[in-house]
Amino acid sequence: MEKNKEKPNILFIMTDQQRFDYISCASKDFVNTPNIDRIAKRGMRFTNCFTNSPLCAPARIGLATGLQPCRVGALDNLAYLPLNAPTYYQRLRDHGYQVGCVGKLDLAKPLSFNGRNGDRPCLFGWGFTHPVECEGKMHAGKSEFPLGPYGYYLQKKDLYKKFHNDYVERREKGWIVGASHDSKLSKEDFEDTYIGRRAVRWIEEISGDFPWHLFVSFAGPHDPFDPPTEFSKKYKNIKMPEAVKCDMEGKPNWVKKKQILVEDEENEHIRRQYCAAIELIDEQIGLILDKLEEKGILDKTYIIFSSDHGEMLGDLGLYQKIVPYDPSIRIPLIISGPRIAQGVISDAMVELIDINPTICELAGVSAREEMDAKSFAGIVFGETHEHREDIVTRLQQYRCIRTKKYKLIQNFNEKNELYDLENDPNELNNIIDENRGLEKQLLSRLIDRYMEGKWLW
Repeated sequence: MEKNKEKPNILFIMTDQQRFDYISCASKDFVNTPNIDRIAKRGMRFTNCFTNSPLCAPARIGLATGLQPCRVGALDNLAYLPLNAPTYYQRLRDHGYQVGCVGKLDLAKPLSFNGRNGDRPCLFGWGFTHPVECEGKMHAGKSEFPLGPYGYYLQKKDLYKKFHNDYVERREKGWIVGASHDSKLSKEDFEDTYIGRRAVRWIEEISGDFPWHLFVSFAGPHDPFDPPTEFSKKYKNIKMPEAVKCDMEGKPNWVKKKQILVEDEENEHIRRQYCAAIELIDEQIGLILDKLEEKGILDKTYIIFSSDHGEMLGDLGLYQKIVPYDPSIRIPLIISGPRIAQGVISDAMVELIDINPTICELAGVSAREEMDAKSFAGIVFGETHEHREDIVTRLQQYRCIRTKKYKLIQNFNEKNELYDLENDPNELNNIIDENRGLEKQLLSRLIDRYMEGKWLW
């Protein structure tokens, strides 16, 4: 037990659907995130982190296993984390860690009932010892009866029907355009406040006898963009960056069908609501950091902040995620803790799954051998500055490879896309026709990335 006491605690804070560029420490003055900035000031911020799949379930399954999501059949939100697939949660548990979660996991999304206390049996098989699994917002709001601890909390306060009816109306409008009005709930009863409160309680109640890893997974700023009025009013007069316009020339038909053209005023309203939702989460992060400080363990705890995927927010006329363009696949990543230099910015290319073996290394635990992920602990400890030459991301419609200069999107059954990111960062001009040699070269690299000598199961 004395040996276990020497191991660091690890806090992983994840938001859902947060763009890489919507944090104030990224020199953005239209969103206020002082507590995320606190983590960045104490550690290292990565500017080139990308999800392996811009959709909740595949991204999180990849993170848990350290595998490209497609290796375990995770290509949409009907995916399950296989019960026989090893996770980093199990690795930590088997090496003396108490492993907790508070918030949404999406590791078995089609199994809609999370249990009254968020402790359904499969969570223990995946490696959690102290779980509090909450529903996502859409998940919670779609049902006429509670599906998890947050729903039961609302029911106890006689608020569930009010919440459900509001979400029925938002769903009929398509969740975003015309549906991004303020929450019908108070700040106290909003789900991300509930998750923050439960996370603080988890840290307060967990014993100090063993090291712990806590995965705090907020439901926002995922659509519908419905912050409590207390937060939305802060942004009523804040100027938002304009959405990137696109005529869709050179884009595949499946992307063209997703385009939604709205007036600039409506898009600015949507972005304001999105920022307000982020600030509420940031406030909860501050309470979590304060609790660590109060217990005297802030400096002994590694803190990781990231998101599962991004959000288009009207860029190219697109909303939500799924597409392989940077606002959808590029995510924030910040790490602070013992021996990590403070206030450092890294442009190393990192994939979301790489957090898996990195956490194991921070804990002094060996990661499993057969995985696609690669630890970047050497970067956070200043031993190296580069990590990957490229990143890959994939869903049912495509697979994509991105270097710092180019992006190739292999669209299945449609024309491929190639973008020069140095000269066209908004991905407006598909240069595939005049660069067939480069297409062939990048396609070969893309195929190699999904092979990599791994033959699993």
